[in-house]
Amino acid sequence: MQQYTLPLFIVGLILITKGADWFTESAVSISQKSGIPKMIIGATIVSFATTAPEFAVSAYAAYLGHTGLTVGNAVGSAICNAGLVLGGIIVVRSVPVEDSSFLKRGAFMIVSALLLVVTSIDGVLTPIDGILLLIFFVAFLYYNYRRQSLLFGTNEAEVSEELGEVSDSISKDVAFFVLGAALVVGGSRILIDSGTDIAMWLGVPEMIIGLTLVAFGTSLPELITAISATLKGHQDLTVGNILGANTMDIALILGASSLISEIPIQDQSLYYDFPAMLLIMGMIVFFGLTGRKLARWEGAVILATYIAYIGGLFFFYM
Repeated sequence: MQQYTLPLFIVGLILITKGADWFTESAVSISQKSGIPKMIIGATIVSFATTAPEFAVSAYAAYLGHTGLTVGNAVGSAICNAGLVLGGIIVVRSVPVEDSSFLKRGAFMIVSALLLVVTSIDGVLTPIDGILLLIFFVAFLYYNYRRQSLLFGTNEAEVSEELGEVSDSISKDVAFFVLGAALVVGGSRILIDSGTDIAMWLGVPEMIIGLTLVAFGTSLPELITAISATLKGHQDLTVGNILGANTMDIALILGASSLISEIPIQDQSLYYDFPAMLLIMGMIVFFGLTGRKLARWEGAVILATYIAYIGGLFFFYM
């Protein structure tokens, strides 16, 4: 391990923190000025930007033949997003689930995970499987597009009346959104490289690195964005971001990566990682539907499940 690895790790964390702050504020401002609900902003624009690190890492790993890292990063990020990020945020502050689209977005997330399991049963993700995953991702995008169009068609006048005249140009918000996203992605890249060097120096297997350190590193944009959004009272942005990001982690990232190279699926993924992912995702949707909000004790259950998963990972597979 080189002497500048730890300082780079800290620099990456600082870049992500500042970038996420600009990122959240500009996303909320765009939502208010355009009339697009924060749930949709979170599930589309914010999710695209926060999943950029996962996409870059998994696709590049597939190109280099490190397919264990590809699967570990994508699936591990989805588990981390749902269990650690959302679970931890709910423990701090309960999240109301009032948007009618929660069920549909949650369904998209869970179906994408089930589709991954079905296409992986034979032990490999082929280009054909990748096309199926990408078709599902396109359907997810189309749903968001249609919902946005319906909202503009029915509520645009209402929104304009509520918000009144907007004096500032939205272009400034877009500029800060792009700058914040760039800092988040760049900081994540630095963090991943330096963090992976540390893990490799400790002799941790590639799959475990992907499911833990790299997954956590690439999930930092979601984590920092969620913390920033929640502290500012924008929990609906947090929920939309996590649901959208998880759908993208599975359908977009693994779909595209399997077009680059066939991806072998280990037994560990089929019998441990995938079931844990489905369990945590299912808990989020179930809790959100039964109480119309995600209560703090429910967040504790989700977070505890994630911690148990990580503990089992090191106990059974190290």
